[in-house]
Amino acid sequence: MLVKRPRSLFLLVAVFAIAIIVWPLLAGFLTELLWFDQLGYRVVFITSLTTKIMLGVIAAVVAFAVFFVNYRIARGSGSSIHSVRFIEIDGERIPAPDFANIIERFAWPGLIVLAFFFASSGWSAWEDYLLFRHQTPFGASDPVFGREIAFYVFTLPFLETLNSWLLGLVVVCFLTALAVYASRWLQSASDGKPKINLDAPQRKHLLAIGAIFFLLIAFERYLQIPGLMFSDSGPVAGACYTDLNVRLPIFRVQIATALLLAAFAAASVFRKGLGLLWTGLALHALGLVAGFAIPGIVQRLTVTPNELVRETPYIEHNIAATRAAFGLDRIEERELSGDLALNIRDIQENRATINNVRLWDQGPLLDTFAQIQEIRTYYEFQSVDNDRYVIDGGLQQVMLSARELSSQSLPNRNWINERLTFTHGYGLTLGPVDKVTPEGLPQLIIQDIPPVSTIESLKVTRPEIYFGELTSEHVYVRTRSKEFDYPSGEQNVFTTYEGDGGIGIGSMWRRLLFATRLGDAKLLLSDDLTEESRVLLRRTVRERLQSLAPFLIFDGDPYLVISEGRLYWLADAYTTTSRYPYSQPAAGGINYIRNSVKAVLDAYHGSVSFYIADNADPMQKTFSAIFPGIFKPLTDMPEDLRSHIRYPEDIFRLQTGVYSVYHMDDPQVFYNKEDQWSVASVGDTREGGEGQPLDPYYTVLKIPGESNEEFILMLPFTPRRKDNLASWMVARSDGEHYGKLAVYRFPKQKLVFGPRQVVARINQDPDISRQLSLWNQRGSQVIFGTLMVIPVKESLLYIYPLYLRAANGKIPELRRVIVVAENRIAMEPTLDASINRLFGDAAMPAETMADAAPPPAQDTVQAPLPAADPSGTLAQQAQQTYERAVRAQRDGDWARYGEEIKRLGQIIEQMNRR
Repeated sequence: MLVKRPRSLFLLVAVFAIAIIVWPLLAGFLTELLWFDQLGYRVVFITSLTTKIMLGVIAAVVAFAVFFVNYRIARGSGSSIHSVRFIEIDGERIPAPDFANIIERFAWPGLIVLAFFFASSGWSAWEDYLLFRHQTPFGASDPVFGREIAFYVFTLPFLETLNSWLLGLVVVCFLTALAVYASRWLQSASDGKPKINLDAPQRKHLLAIGAIFFLLIAFERYLQIPGLMFSDSGPVAGACYTDLNVRLPIFRVQIATALLLAAFAAASVFRKGLGLLWTGLALHALGLVAGFAIPGIVQRLTVTPNELVRETPYIEHNIAATRAAFGLDRIEERELSGDLALNIRDIQENRATINNVRLWDQGPLLDTFAQIQEIRTYYEFQSVDNDRYVIDGGLQQVMLSARELSSQSLPNRNWINERLTFTHGYGLTLGPVDKVTPEGLPQLIIQDIPPVSTIESLKVTRPEIYFGELTSEHVYVRTRSKEFDYPSGEQNVFTTYEGDGGIGIGSMWRRLLFATRLGDAKLLLSDDLTEESRVLLRRTVRERLQSLAPFLIFDGDPYLVISEGRLYWLADAYTTTSRYPYSQPAAGGINYIRNSVKAVLDAYHGSVSFYIADNADPMQKTFSAIFPGIFKPLTDMPEDLRSHIRYPEDIFRLQTGVYSVYHMDDPQVFYNKEDQWSVASVGDTREGGEGQPLDPYYTVLKIPGESNEEFILMLPFTPRRKDNLASWMVARSDGEHYGKLAVYRFPKQKLVFGPRQVVARINQDPDISRQLSLWNQRGSQVIFGTLMVIPVKESLLYIYPLYLRAANGKIPELRRVIVVAENRIAMEPTLDASINRLFGDAAMPAETMADAAPPPAQDTVQAPLPAADPSGTLAQQAQQTYERAVRAQRDGDWARYGEEIKRLGQIIEQMNRR
């Protein structure tokens, strides 16, 4: 029994270690493999894992071998100390600690731990290694050393990582040897004083390590020479005058002194004295001091007094590289005259543009959807997306939002409800961006549960949303428990998942694996699971895509698309680097970016496809070589889905920020920032401050010089610290024009009002101010939407929607649309009414003039009702107005009731005149 107890204890510890450490790792590995395999992306998992294991094993073996040899050399160097040393404590002599024995006892575990640490460093370098191995040339070189850009993006990071790893290895070897020798010095101490004495073998060992160390230091300095391409010491990013004329020669001197020092250290191994070593150290120290002091002196005394002349060539390099890295060198620049005044004919010729002006902001629209379309408390609209569809033969911009299920909002949160019953959202809400009901609410094309569509081509036949932006929890489907589909009156409709998504968990082995991974013991105990049951994991769009392609950066706004009755999520992915030579870093240190990939995620099945959007991007080509088969040509995307791809906001926001500076291509103008722009801002000028920069916005318009309307993303610019408009940039999204950027400039000598100036003029308008004051006095909340800058031919329309929320109300209603054209301002209940007031009745199409029913509200800037309206239409308006008045009275909204009654009186008076 006494013999078996240690064995039993050892077995118990081993079983415990397996249960606590090994089994969770194994379960995580197997379930991860199953997940990638189910989606068809096994190559991503296997390639990354095998590369990590390979690098980790190589690093571990090399590190352990080096440490082992180093330790054996240190242990065998010099004479061994076997004498027992005593120390005196409180007059009592006791044996001193045997440091040499302690180190020898813990040497093997220590070497293994150190090797494991270095293995983890190798494991984490897997992406650098794969990029280095499969690199694709950029087809361009840096302007100083003539190296291919791929060297800086793919080769240099890997070499830097390798050199750092080797330096760490050498430093640990030196410290290990020193620790072994120090233990002997302590052991040989007499009278409490250690004898520090390096004998010949010990000295040779440390000198050999030092020689290797300084060889690596020389290599590190060599790598710092191309690293000058990322210097930030000058007026722009990249190697500037001081870098190339001072730091570069100093780096070369430091390389020479480091190599010389390594040679002196190696020579000292075979010599008795250390004179050569001290000479080398002195020379290298002088090089380090020179590298620290001289560049600053030259910069202050030589460069700064004549900086523009000295730095001009390098500013030119920076401008060219930055424009190329951010795709700004392909921008088409056009000049606008700024003299064209809009007239009725211009409005009529651009009706499609006017009909696609976005009158609804995301905030007010989300609040409205929450009140009129969430239907149940557990449904939620996360965001509003902008897209376009062909409706009645014309391009129509729409705003849509997925009705997702939020498990956090379930009235009764328990395992069955969260995991088995409430598994998916249902349908969406979609409406045109410019249409408003007489009540001031958005006009909807798709609404309610089940989704009802007024357009046949937009009917949704598979409205279930198992994968979305809010589906953060895993669920189990095809179980014995009824799966809630959607509410229908007092009853609920149930369903069973029929999709291809998820991983089968019919066997007890699979359940054990996923119970371990998910920490869900009920998975093993539940009687609701069957042989057909499946688990749906990683159901949020961002998490699912990022897990499949961790080497890509995904846009922050995936958007929902209807295609052939099904719902899909479209997302944009970017390839980025911070290693493009001479390019100016932007947000997050990125100095190169391409929108190279489009991702499509089926909201029902969860299947994912990646499509190549930029065939010329070397980084995309490199990833395609690393993970063959995961990217498909864009032409393989179904045509209906392809018609909905759009230029993404994140990259456009980045490009406009960079272009606001880098549109200046003359080095002198650039250096003096003579023509720097800023993204146009908007805000209440009465409150001071700089206002809020406009966000990029989608719209449909006819670009100057083009014959057809198209879906574009745009943003206006103003001169820095000025409010007048300087230009506007568009990114095109349709057909063969996808991805093309264009900038339209106004003449510098021409004053074109910018957003803040327009807001100031609106605030100064007496009629508008009077109306706003009246609403505020009644306790209503006035909400201003986004000021839209809408180009029409070579001129501009400013359109400013205004929402009203009753004192105790939750639904913001669109009550007025302010339109500004040059020096004219109009505020009317509808966009068409405001345009009609500015340009005359002919500006409105006949059907709009006959059928438009402006939202009810008291208005001191009231457009007259068209005299040509038939009495039947007025009678219909009177009936609608009366019903709204009764509804307001029933809700206790007396301010609105008064507005409706006054409006009803106006309509009756108009009818009496007939």
